[in-house]
Amino acid sequence: MNDSEGATPQLELRGITKAYPGCLANDHIDLKIMPGEIHALLGENGAGKSTLVKIIYGVLEADEGEIFWAGNSVTIPNPHSARKIGIGMVFQHFSLFEAMTVTENIALGMSGRQDMKALERDIIEISNSYGLPLEPNRQVYTLSVGEKQRIEIVRCLLQNPKLLIMDEPTSVLTPQEADKMFETLRRLSHEGVSILYISHKLDEIKALCHKATILRGGKYISECDPTKETAKSLAEMMIGTDLHAPEHHEKPDSGPVRLKVSNLSINADAEFGVDLNAINFEVRSGEIFGIAGVAGNGQIELLSALSGETTCSDAEAITLDGEHIGRLGPNPRRDLGLAFVPEDRLGHGSVPEMMLTENAFLSGYSRMALLNSGFINNGSTAEYAKEIVGKFDVRTPGIYHTASSLSGGNLQKFIVGREVLQKPDVIIIAHPTWGVDAGAAAFIHQTLIDLAEAGAAIVVISQDLDELFAISNRIAVIAEGRLSVARNLNEISVEEIGVLMGGTHETAEKAEALNAI
Repeated sequence: MNDSEGATPQLELRGITKAYPGCLANDHIDLKIMPGEIHALLGENGAGKSTLVKIIYGVLEADEGEIFWAGNSVTIPNPHSARKIGIGMVFQHFSLFEAMTVTENIALGMSGRQDMKALERDIIEISNSYGLPLEPNRQVYTLSVGEKQRIEIVRCLLQNPKLLIMDEPTSVLTPQEADKMFETLRRLSHEGVSILYISHKLDEIKALCHKATILRGGKYISECDPTKETAKSLAEMMIGTDLHAPEHHEKPDSGPVRLKVSNLSINADAEFGVDLNAINFEVRSGEIFGIAGVAGNGQIELLSALSGETTCSDAEAITLDGEHIGRLGPNPRRDLGLAFVPEDRLGHGSVPEMMLTENAFLSGYSRMALLNSGFINNGSTAEYAKEIVGKFDVRTPGIYHTASSLSGGNLQKFIVGREVLQKPDVIIIAHPTWGVDAGAAAFIHQTLIDLAEAGAAIVVISQDLDELFAISNRIAVIAEGRLSVARNLNEISVEEIGVLMGGTHETAEKAEALNAI
């Protein structure tokens, strides 16, 4: 990192301002990033981070202010211009065409006509070098969220950027994958590449970044050295108040089994999907059951089977409160008390161009009684949407704005709130705090704990081991479509979880032997 006195910043922003109707997203923000510097941009959901980086990347135009690149004043009218001067960006929400292959998607994001065979070789080389394995000929719709993110990162690295903007790059990576990425980013930093890094994982900010700029409510708050701060102090600078960790109250005796999965085996529909092989687990009333795993090991298929989007030939493979539901679709399962938060919030969890009221109605119309003689009760639907926005602190100009207008973290809060407020008997939730700030993550975790303590059974599928250890009562690992034996938190370590995530399968006999030691 070049931090010598008088050195020219690679990127400098002066007085950047951007306003929307009813919202001042960026209020005269200044920022400097030196060559080779890894600079964190921190703030709550809705603090203005996404707007600021979109201005840097040419997606949005600032109302006021100047941008300097290597000391020269520049205008960046579009992403093509940004890439041309050496700015690359990995977005939190992916810009991929589902029906195309990995190679085709990467080619679309690069300037000029591409030699596709040469590009395939380059993809394999760079993805292997950076520990982000990709199969160039796989179609994107067959990939997990984590694998889709790898495409965006590899596409960016192929263009040799001088400034790399990364928005929540490790949110769907395992600790091992994240460590490999940190090695890559440090190597790029030593080579003089500047990195603007957005993440709500404050421990990784401390471990990786040289400086951090804090935004709150669209305003610049301060710049600090994150290595000299604690994760708690960084979070409190972001939210402007004290941070309280979620609390488990004293766990009552285990309640009755609410969700039971028995010998669930499903052949994947997609060519590169993962077959589910004899999945067995049960979740009791009052319990949070965590499932860890590396992306692409059957999570998509398991989520689809549990939600009813994929049905089973055997009705008894999935049981909800004693009723066999394996052959039922999503709506009948919801009527019986199941709620579901998918891993892809924009497109699967919500319809991007529909208003928040409409997205609230989509999954809540039955349980929240939003229909009146077959017609939508607009008043009740609006009140439901307002309740979600209010209780889950969703930053939005109003409930009649579209889902796509929300930042990633705010949309996550909306979707989680929509499902939790239905007071389900069983909820299946993937990556519950993906892309949300520390304060909101603590609130969501506490909400799930409270929901379980009220009698619900909760299944959390996540790659964030800190999250799983913070809220789960028991944990299992999915690898290659098989689920390990579930273990209580005091019976397993993070290291053991990591071994299982790598594909070392655990039988019931092995688990009993380990427990006996």
